[in-house]
Amino acid sequence: MPHVFEYALLRAVPRQERGEFVNVGVLVYCAPLDFLGARVHVDERRLRALDPFVDVDLLAANLAHLGVSCDGDPQAGPVSRTPPGKRFRWLTAPRSTIIQTSPAHTGLTDDPEASLDHLLRTLVLPPEH
Repeated sequence: MPHVFEYALLRAVPRQERGEFVNVGVLVYCAPLDFLGARVHVDERRLRALDPFVDVDLLAANLAHLGVSCDGDPQAGPVSRTPPGKRFRWLTAPRSTIIQTSPAHTGLTDDPEASLDHLLRTLVLPPEH
């Protein structure tokens, strides 16, 4: 039986004043299955097209921290002690930093891991030729 899940795209916004972004990951939260996960992919070429001076290493470190936050790892700080739903809301809260999220969307899934991989392939990775 399918379960409702929520997802949000992770966007790299190297220059907030321009409002341009590249999708660099996706978050998936499925309350009925107590699942919260993230997948990321940084396409340096696409990012540098928006800002040749973007700090890709800093972006990658911040994305890695988001993954640790999803996992509830104590290294993430106090947010790690909150339930997955609260962590998802915290991760998707609006911010004015290099990493921003899309509005949350919903879907149905029997397998949130597979849905996470599917969303990464279709919404983040460059299209296959």
